[in-house]
Amino acid sequence: MKFVYLLALASMISACASSDKSAESAAPQAAATPAPKKLPTTIEEAVASEYRTPENRQRDGARHPVETLTFFGLKPEMTVVEISPGMGWYSQILAPLLAEKGKYYAAQPAGDGEYLVKMRENYKAWLKANPELESKVVVTSLNPGKEPIAPDGTADMVVTFRNVHNWISNGVEAAAFKSFHKALKPGGILGVVEHRENPKKKRDPKAKNGYVLEKDVIRMAEKAGFKLVEKSEVNANPRDTKDHPEGVWTLPPTYRLGDKDREKFAAIGESDRMTLKFVKK
Repeated sequence: MKFVYLLALASMISACASSDKSAESAAPQAAATPAPKKLPTTIEEAVASEYRTPENRQRDGARHPVETLTFFGLKPEMTVVEISPGMGWYSQILAPLLAEKGKYYAAQPAGDGEYLVKMRENYKAWLKANPELESKVVVTSLNPGKEPIAPDGTADMVVTFRNVHNWISNGVEAAAFKSFHKALKPGGILGVVEHRENPKKKRDPKAKNGYVLEKDVIRMAEKAGFKLVEKSEVNANPRDTKDHPEGVWTLPPTYRLGDKDREKFAAIGESDRMTLKFVKK
């Protein structure tokens, strides 16, 4: 009888242990906190950092971010305003680089159009996914002539990438350049990258094909109180004939014609671009 009793007791203990293990495995596990990404301290580190998506990295060969930002004179301790950061191609480089010692303003275009609203929502979602940056990035509004992009006279640098044609088409180019001038400190830098039109063509007052004459961009900046410091050909593309059926948007990454002649336009690559460095007088 004693043996039977002990056997039964052992069975009960085993059953309880098994039940405890089942309960333990069924209990929800606490989500592991992802390790914080390392904040970069140089332009090269920022371009190579984990904050960038694989899709954005694929464009580095066409956009030359290290060379472009080095040409502008970017430093991690600067206060920088990026104009119309869009979905954040350059934000993924600038925001982490400026997070510790500098300050970064993202001046998103104002407006209630579907595309603009979606763009701003996607940008906010990216910031929320990176809380260590969300608290550091200051999102302002680009509303030329109506709202400041940053407090007057506080920025060391204002940068804009492929946006001038939009201001021309909306008739706000003069107000836009004036807002950059107001935000910058005396001696502050304005860096401009824009699709470059054939210099032999006449000026299109609406920039309908997305290309802009280099001399017109220089004129706009000088009229707002800037002085041209230097030009760079780092973003030049001599393969771009600038006579495409859907303008600059025929080329990658947009491919507005879809699969039609896609290989041809892929071989051309992204647009020929001016890269200009101005100083606030």
